[in-house]
Amino acid sequence: MATAVPSPDEYAGWRKSSRSKDSAECVEVAAGIRPGRGIGVRDSKQHGLGPVLALSPATWHRFLQQVRNGSHDLP
Repeated sequence: MATAVPSPDEYAGWRKSSRSKDSAECVEVAAGIRPGRGIGVRDSKQHGLGPVLALSPATWHRFLQQVRNGSHDLP
């Protein structure tokens, strides 16, 4: 089953981590405008023109928990 690729316009308030400073290695996140859209994640190097990874609120919260407990730390 094919699904539509979300547009960056379907999200509001794109922001990137203050820890990324001027680094080119960062992503931006934003909340969906419509109910059920969840959280959008995109590559900041694409200047809003690249694809958006759409995550449900539950998936986003699980990811944040994993980051906080070190599951995604580099060796």
